[in-house]
Amino acid sequence: MRSLATSSMTIISLEDISMSYGPRRLFDGVTFGLDDGDKVGLIGVNGSGKSTLLRIIAGREQPDTGRAITANEKVVAYLPQNPPFDHDQTVLDVVFTASGEAMRLLRDYESACHDLSMRPGDERMLGRVAMLAHQLELIGGWDLETNARTVLSQLSLNDTGARMGALSGGERKRVALAHALVSRPDLLILDEPTNHLDADTIAWFETYLARYAGAILLVTHDRYFLDRVTNRILEIDRGGVRSFAGNYAYYLERKEEQEAQEAVIGEKQEALLRRELAWLRRGAKARTTKQRARVQRAEELQKQPVRSANAEMDISIGFSRMGKKILELDGISKSYDGKSLIEGFSYTLTRNDRIGVIGASGSGKTTLLDIIVERVEPDAGRIERGQTIVIGYYDQDNRELNGAQRVIDYIREAAERIETADGMVITASQMLEKFLFPPAMQYDLISRLSGGEQRRLYLLRVLMSAPNLLILDEPTNDLDIQTLVRLEEYLDSFAGCLIVVSHDRYFLDRTVESIFRFEGAGRIARSPGNYSAFLEARERAAADAIEASAATARPPASARPSKEPSTAPRKLSFKERRELEELETRIETAEARKGELERRLAESSSDFAEVEAAYTELQSLNRQLDTDVDRWAALAELA
Repeated sequence: MRSLATSSMTIISLEDISMSYGPRRLFDGVTFGLDDGDKVGLIGVNGSGKSTLLRIIAGREQPDTGRAITANEKVVAYLPQNPPFDHDQTVLDVVFTASGEAMRLLRDYESACHDLSMRPGDERMLGRVAMLAHQLELIGGWDLETNARTVLSQLSLNDTGARMGALSGGERKRVALAHALVSRPDLLILDEPTNHLDADTIAWFETYLARYAGAILLVTHDRYFLDRVTNRILEIDRGGVRSFAGNYAYYLERKEEQEAQEAVIGEKQEALLRRELAWLRRGAKARTTKQRARVQRAEELQKQPVRSANAEMDISIGFSRMGKKILELDGISKSYDGKSLIEGFSYTLTRNDRIGVIGASGSGKTTLLDIIVERVEPDAGRIERGQTIVIGYYDQDNRELNGAQRVIDYIREAAERIETADGMVITASQMLEKFLFPPAMQYDLISRLSGGEQRRLYLLRVLMSAPNLLILDEPTNDLDIQTLVRLEEYLDSFAGCLIVVSHDRYFLDRTVESIFRFEGAGRIARSPGNYSAFLEARERAAADAIEASAATARPPASARPSKEPSTAPRKLSFKERRELEELETRIETAEARKGELERRLAESSSDFAEVEAAYTELQSLNRQLDTDVDRWAALAELA
């Protein structure tokens, strides 16, 4: 991209951008700017060009016409949906790869700390850590180091020495996200950043981006995330880009108003055009000046495009009836490489069960689904399925898609004709049109579709079997919001059983009625209600635990005078108030000591004995500080 010498707040300006792929026009004449402090969400249907526009803004792709101009000295970081990686690089190398002295020093410091943890007491390594800490102190790099530690911890990237080739796809995406966040650019461009993050990490990520000092441009399907992070929405709509100055909720309100206005204008234009055409067809006996004006008016009206409403996906596929017996899991266990993912799990699926499955990445959620559909054999336990059960499994990896196959052939493989929910029989081509694949696209190769269009095609193929047990593994990844809305509406009337693995809190709130949570060591806990109900239950349990902990400091009931039960909030006891005051003093003293130790480490790089003693004391002090702060928070909440 070219550089723009400007003293304004604008980071990037787009001027008359247009882009096509083959015969498909994605967008035309797009002009807008991104300023400091902007937190922008980019939305649009799959295939509208969202990812392409991000790549153009990031300088990774050139438009057909127009230009993207970046202000001088502004740094832009871009996280694609599927970041490229070098198999031999370590996590540390990827996260801290960036230009600039601070990032180079930070990378060396983190590497030295990692080596020191592998060889504690090594005097040479202690000296190197101290020297690098001193250099970071001189350039004011500790804020950057604190941010890096927070990001790595929250994204569960604990083994910074691991090779990228040994990581899962989700872990690699989190490494790339960590790199983008640690580099602290002026503009952060994120394409589906919540994919492969669990719900707890997404909640932290929301808070992080809400406080982020730079500008943000992101594409996401997560409507809660979009609503809570953004202050502006850009929508790619029928080849143009519209701007809405507000979050996602504001966009929905304004969009509804605009659609209603356009519908009225469109109806009036069509009615006027019909009247003018009717007059022309009747024919005029005399060609007066007034009549010639009407002819010209009709011709102009015919040339004007009538702005019609966007086509909407129609999921009207039926489902198979099922008998009384559905699915029974009895004592299911599964381990990989000595790690227990599922231990003695039993459950009998009942009619109309709607289950959401949550848990950290790699905890075993997909393994459970694979066991249910017989892709994976359990180590122990048994599975019994009812004779009438038809399973539709929508997995994360689009395993059945063949990029060299035509769209229409892929669907015809499943069925030439399909029965809809209202009993009508339509062709495979007609069903594709209902899923927003017009005739021209139906003869394209699957490889030419966007990632979201491929996911939508795969969803159609899964639903065509008319399943009565529908299993969805991360269905919101790469599907646009409009498709998700239609899928949620379909599930509202779906009379079969539903099992969903998802990190999308909005989708879980809309579709499930109980939560199964993978809690580690093979344990799966169950909670009634949707995801929000699960969160409320967890918060109540945490509050109860704090109350129980505080209760241990109170004298037994027999030692206290009896009194009528009170609805007033409990006050701190004298002992707890004294403990709270002592904690505040102790924390303040410890933080002062921590700063002193960090300065000593920075200034004593040549005295190995002193460095080792200070380093050991600092580690112990940090552990005690964590314990004291947690206890102080519990007492402060009661106070």
